Amino acid sequence: MTGTSPPLLDPLSRSFAQDPYRVYDQMRAMDAPWYFEAQDMLMLARYADVCAVATSPYAVRSLEGLETPQELARRQRQANWHDMPYHERVVQFSLLDSDGAVHRRLRKLVFGFFKTDAVGRLETTVQDYVDRLLDQLQDRQEIEFIEDFAAHIPGFVIGKLLGAPEQDCPQLRLWSEQVVQFFDVDRSDEKKQLAETATRDFYHYLADLKKERTAKPQDDLISRMIEDDKAGLYSQDEFISTCMLILMAGHGSTIDVLGSGMHTLLKHPDAMASLRADPEPLPVAIQEMFRYESPLPFFHRHMTQDFTLGDTTYPAGTTFGLLYGAANRDPAQFDAANEFHIHRSPNRHLAFGQGAHLCLGNNLARMNMKVIFATLLRRFSAFEQVDDEVEYKPGLSVRGVKRLNLAWTAS
Repeated sequence: MTGTSPPLLDPLSRSFAQDPYRVYDQMRAMDAPWYFEAQDMLMLARYADVCAVATSPYAVRSLEGLETPQELARRQRQANWHDMPYHERVVQFSLLDSDGAVHRRLRKLVFGFFKTDAVGRLETTVQDYVDRLLDQLQDRQEIEFIEDFAAHIPGFVIGKLLGAPEQDCPQLRLWSEQVVQFFDVDRSDEKKQLAETATRDFYHYLADLKKERTAKPQDDLISRMIEDDKAGLYSQDEFISTCMLILMAGHGSTIDVLGSGMHTLLKHPDAMASLRADPEPLPVAIQEMFRYESPLPFFHRHMTQDFTLGDTTYPAGTTFGLLYGAANRDPAQFDAANEFHIHRSPNRHLAFGQGAHLCLGNNLARMNMKVIFATLLRRFSAFEQVDDEVEYKPGLSVRGVKRLNLAWTAS
């Protein structure tokens, strides 16, 4: 475990963005987890190790209760997470970053809205919206797949679920991106101010929407949450934080996996042709898209007790970096792990995490992908990548293409 001489992991480098899997292969080959000094954590790249920590009852997201208030404040300043009043109230605390009884209570309150049957009721709405978008675009010979198409969908779908008006969704996407960008390793003062301002504006928007739905309830998630709020099951900040997390969590990751999924199909034309001829295996292929290019490849956990991995016991307080993207390419778990196979089964990938923090929106994400790719393959007989090379975003916490210029031919 050493972070000396040239760094193995440089998340902001172009080489890592274009091919993180070479680094992940090196990490898995090591005898012990690699220590990432910049984040003060041990990085886990093996599938078995990541699963062991993610499912451990001693693994938590927050250090509250593990360190003194003084130690927590020092960490906050070191990470440049301090002096952000709105961000600290409703982003640094959330369903995602809570543990134990608080996490279980907040998750249970909204869990029903993300079950398979509830998500299924949105499918027709998603289909209509995707068709409407493509009707506007299909006469163009070329599009930029991300901004012209993919980026419009998750905000509309999640906004519809929560109860945000369609005309507000572009602004909600912008706020979400400005808040989420501060989760990665680059936490400059400029990005800090952007995140805090976006959080403040987002907070007041949701507080106003809550007032509107309190006066005039509708058939949406926020109106149902208000009923629980009246029963005393939320504090005001918990209510706003949960709404904000629902809107933020599915934006960037869905856009990213749409882009990487399309890019992967472009690199595997036989797979694309097979799915166009027979779309029945599409749900299985979509699971493979999530495994092959996991849109959220990294999260962390702190251990509340001594914890043993292999032959080594790590003390309470150890922080592990869970490299889901690396685990999903582990040859010890997946045959031909670096190859894309649309019929891969079983496919117990970790793109949605595992354990107590399993992604709440995984059913919604897979439904979106199924509708979108089925529609694209049905309505277009050919796609062609315009640029010689597609660039991926830098960073440790995201995996997605920056731009994807496509030429396409309508069926």
